[in-house]
Amino acid sequence: MPGRLKPPLPTESEEMLSWLAVEKGRSPNTLAAYRRDLAAYWEFLTGRGLTLDHVTDHVIEDYLAFLRASGKAPASIARALVAVRSLHRFCEDEGLTVDNPAEDVERPRVPSGLPKALTEQEVATLLGAVVGDDAVARRDRAILEVLYGCGIRVSELVGLSLGDVDLELGASSLRAFGKGAKERVVPIGRLARDALHAWLARSGRGELVPERWARRGDQEAVFLNTRGGRLSRQGAWGVVRHYGDRVGLGDRLTPHVLRHSCATHMLDHGADIRVVQELLGHASISTTQVYTKVSTERLRKAYDAAHPRAHKRTKG
Repeated sequence: MPGRLKPPLPTESEEMLSWLAVEKGRSPNTLAAYRRDLAAYWEFLTGRGLTLDHVTDHVIEDYLAFLRASGKAPASIARALVAVRSLHRFCEDEGLTVDNPAEDVERPRVPSGLPKALTEQEVATLLGAVVGDDAVARRDRAILEVLYGCGIRVSELVGLSLGDVDLELGASSLRAFGKGAKERVVPIGRLARDALHAWLARSGRGELVPERWARRGDQEAVFLNTRGGRLSRQGAWGVVRHYGDRVGLGDRLTPHVLRHSCATHMLDHGADIRVVQELLGHASISTTQVYTKVSTERLRKAYDAAHPRAHKRTKG
């Protein structure tokens, strides 16, 4: 039935989720993903009459096979194994079980998908698709310029408060709060700065300010919806997809593709990978290195297409 509440997870899982939230500072989105994966795991165990004490590595391998047979993608199966491992490790550390049967289970191989960055011309066409000077147009233009110009995540965009943005000429920046509530300072380029200035003016954001704020925190939100509340992730997604459809990008365009494009284009123009890592808020340089592969492949294609001796055989 729609709206039916799901039963709570067994105590071991609820305790682990609390530990992840309090001790590890995991974000609500991460905790929600863990909860979904653990609920599926418990459903599998319950259907076979098993408790955690009865789980062996073969049981976990059977669970992964069950997920594959259900049509789950390799990345989803790998994520499910992370949740299962975390649960068994937590139970072992807390003395709830004697061992961790997931410890030696091999992680499923996940194909290394490369980010599908837009071309610079496609980005220019997208940003040029926002026409008009009304409040909504100003907001939408600022959203697209900031997502591409600053490379921030959509969750970081909608989480921005007025105090997080500094538009001082020559030193414009914003404070982004990324995964695990980690804070970083991100520079704002000229075009994104101009778009934010136009949006934050009285004739921009001021036009969407309600007579009375409905929720705490809305008053400080940088981006508002048309009802005067803080713009949601879904609302920001809707803005991006609307203009993507308008210029023919369709399903190719998401907020994350704009983040991909920001990183790829910076590396194309010679940015140091460590700078890009800091800009994007990646904890590991290996996460950022995927963009170097993208840029190398684009360089190869450009070379093959343009160099007169890229493919021609020389006469011997």
